[in-house]
Amino acid sequence: MNSKKEELPFSSANYTMMLIGIALILAGFLIMTLDTTEFGFGFLGLTLGPVVTVLGFIVEFWAILRKPANS
Repeated sequence: MNSKKEELPFSSANYTMMLIGIALILAGFLIMTLDTTEFGFGFLGLTLGPVVTVLGFIVEFWAILRKPANS
């Protein structure tokens, strides 16, 4: 058995950023569904929702690629 304590691959800041990214992605999809124009061709469905969703994916990638502070 290995007596050395095994560390998690990410720090708590990374996991927090991942949860924020997931929340942004879900919020973006929710914003897109709130559009009341026909076929979702309004501001919410074509502009705001996709931008928030892409920001969520950017936060996710940043959280995964960011090195933990303790290493």
